[in-house]
Amino acid sequence: MAVEIERKFLVSGEPWRAAASATRIRQGYLCGGARAVVRVRMAGERAFLTVKGEQRGVSRAEYEYEIPVGDAEEMLGRLCQPPLIEKTRYCLTHAGVSWVIDVFEGENAGLVVAEAEFSKEDQSFELPDWAGAEVTDQPRYLNVNLIAHPYRLWTAAERGETGGGPPRQRTGRP
Repeated sequence: MAVEIERKFLVSGEPWRAAASATRIRQGYLCGGARAVVRVRMAGERAFLTVKGEQRGVSRAEYEYEIPVGDAEEMLGRLCQPPLIEKTRYCLTHAGVSWVIDVFEGENAGLVVAEAEFSKEDQSFELPDWAGAEVTDQPRYLNVNLIAHPYRLWTAAERGETGGGPPRQRTGRP
């Protein structure tokens, strides 16, 4: 079984941009349930169909398949629930760990989230200076949930603007 082990963090500042390469992404969901979600993604000139299982801590099953671009465009336009997720994904490496930073657009403009994937759940790592609060265990940050409740509709408390958000974590230990 393919397993994704991923941790998510809010991003503060922009010093990461100088070392990053960018790809435009559009994605939508064919279904999104408690046990699994099925996503269609256009990433640059390539397209993918991805099935993700229920998240358990920082892990979940993930199966991804490249599909024809025309099929993906048709599914995004006809079958996926609006609004689509629109973002620019920046890729970079920090202290030997590959990171992606998603700068959301459209209905989720203003949200910037960094993700790192690991080979084991308890892997230690150096947290970059631009990584803020960890949001791995907060379902509202899952892309599938950003369709049902876009960032532009979040309250100040949901955005962490009331001072009651999680403390800034400075180590990469679980």
